[in-house]
Amino acid sequence: MSDTNGAHGDAGATAASTDASLNARVKTPHRRPWGWIVLAAVAAVAIVVGVVVGVTRSGGDRAAGASDTVTIGLKLAPTNLDIRNQSGSALDQILIGNVYEGLVARDENNQVVPALASSWEESADGLTYTFHLNENMTFSNGDVLDAEDVVWSIRDLVDNQYHDASSLANFESIAATDANTVELRLSAPNSNLLWALTGRCGLVLDRDADYDAQTEAVGSGPYLVSDFRANDSITLTANPDYWGGHQAKTPTVVVRYFADDNAAVNALASGDVQVLAPISDSLADQFRENEERYTVKAGDGTDKYVLAFNSAGEHTADIRIRQAIRCAINHDEIIASRGGTDAALGGPIPSLDPGYEDLTDVYPYDLDRARALMAEAGYSQDNPLTLRLEYANTYGTELGDQLRSQLREIGIDLDVEVVEFSTWLQDVYTNRDYDLSLVDHNESHDFYQWADPDYYYNYDSPEVQDLYARALAATDDAERDALLARAARIVSQDAAADWLFNYRVTSAWDNGVEGFPVNLNQTQLPLWDVTYTA
Repeated sequence: MSDTNGAHGDAGATAASTDASLNARVKTPHRRPWGWIVLAAVAAVAIVVGVVVGVTRSGGDRAAGASDTVTIGLKLAPTNLDIRNQSGSALDQILIGNVYEGLVARDENNQVVPALASSWEESADGLTYTFHLNENMTFSNGDVLDAEDVVWSIRDLVDNQYHDASSLANFESIAATDANTVELRLSAPNSNLLWALTGRCGLVLDRDADYDAQTEAVGSGPYLVSDFRANDSITLTANPDYWGGHQAKTPTVVVRYFADDNAAVNALASGDVQVLAPISDSLADQFRENEERYTVKAGDGTDKYVLAFNSAGEHTADIRIRQAIRCAINHDEIIASRGGTDAALGGPIPSLDPGYEDLTDVYPYDLDRARALMAEAGYSQDNPLTLRLEYANTYGTELGDQLRSQLREIGIDLDVEVVEFSTWLQDVYTNRDYDLSLVDHNESHDFYQWADPDYYYNYDSPEVQDLYARALAATDDAERDALLARAARIVSQDAAADWLFNYRVTSAWDNGVEGFPVNLNQTQLPLWDVTYTA
C-alpha cells in the first residue's frame, strides 16, 4: 500500500529535552526502538578546526537588505561531530537537515515528508518499502549521491550497530534496483519505520569520502560545517552546489552555545545573537515586553515530564496509592509556576505523536477523591504514608518541593532525594529501587516503554503489550493510531505514572529574523529558510 500522511509519510509532497541543562541521552539496554532518556554528559575539550573550504555565496533567495550572517544561541553543545557514534540530541539538532540528509525527513508537525527520496510505496503486507530518489544529487564534496550510497549507509549502520541502529526494527535487507531506486525489506511489519528513517538511521553518507568524522562533516545538505569549536560554536556556510530545493537563504549561520542562561539572555539583548532557543519563560519576559524589537513564541515538542511510579514497589504496587497521587497533583499550579507555557498531559503520548488523545480528564485534580483512596489504603494526614522520590539534580529542586507540598495534603510524606545522575541511573534505572522518580522523557514515538515489563517502571500489562505489538504491525495509520490510543488510555487508567506536563520550548528572536522553526527545534533545527534583516 502507499500512504500519504502520518508516520507512513507524505509521499506525494515535493522536495530532540529537552531540559536546558542536559545534552545527551542514553539508550535502554533492551535495544528497543527510541528508548532514550535525557542525561547530563558534558565533555570540556575544545576542538577548533576548519572543516571545509569556506564559500561566500548562498544559492537561496534573500530579501533585499538581508544580512549575510545570522547568529543563533542554543543550549546543548556537541562535543564532537561523529553522527554515527556520539550520543546526544545536540548532533541531531544541528546536523540533520542542515549538513546531513536522510531518505525522508520530518516536518514541524512531526510528520514524515520527502527528502533524498522524492516518493515511496509500501507493499500491502507492510514488508517492502520502495524509495524513489531525486535525480542529480551530490554530496558537498562533489561526489554523486545515488542508490548505492543509500544501500551502503544503511547496511553500514546495521552491520556496525552504530548509534540508533536498533530503531530499524525487523530490518531484513536493502538493495538498489537501479541508480535512483532502493528497496528495503522487513521480516515483519514496523509501522514506525518511516519515522525512524527521519533520524540518524536514515542518513545517507558518502562511502568514498575520507574525513575525520569527529571534527568534519561531509553530507548532502544545504550547509557545510566551516568551523567547529567543541562545546562552544559551529559555523555553517551555505553549500554553493546544493542539489535540492532547500537552498540556504543566509550565507553564514553561526551557532553559539550558552551553558549560562543569563549570558545567553545578555547576548540576545546586546545583539550578539539574533535568536535564542530555548529561553526560560521567566527570562523571556523582558523580550515579550519589547514587542517592537523582539518576538517570543513557544513551540510544541515531545518532552514528557514523567513522575514514574514503581508498579512493583512495596506501597506503589497498590493502584489506590497511585490513583490518589494522580488526583492530588495540581497540574495547573505546577505549569503556572513555570510561566504557564507548558501543556497539560494526562497520558504517555504527546500531542505530536501517533495515537495522541487528551487524557487529562482520566484523573482530574480532586483532593476529596485522593483522600478517600488513601483512606481505603489505610492512610491519612494523621497516619501518613512515607514515600521516596528520587531524581537527578539536573531537574533542580522546585518540582520536588511542589510535589512534597501537594501530596502532604492527602497524607503522603514525600522524602525527596535529589542525586547525581550516575546515582539515579544505578538506583532507579538499573536496580529499580525507588517509589517515585522524575524524568523528562523527550523522545518521540517512545510508547514502547509501557509495553516493556523490564523497563524501570515495572509496569506489566499484557493487554497494553498486545495492543502495542498490533500497532507496530499495522499497515494503516488510522488502525495504528487507534491501537496506540487504546493502549495509552489503559496506561493512564492504571495510573502507571503521572505526566506532570508536556514541556514546550520557548524561543525568542530579533524581529528582523524570519523563518526560524518553533516546533521541535531542540530535536532537529533546519536553518535553510532563516534570514535576518538588521
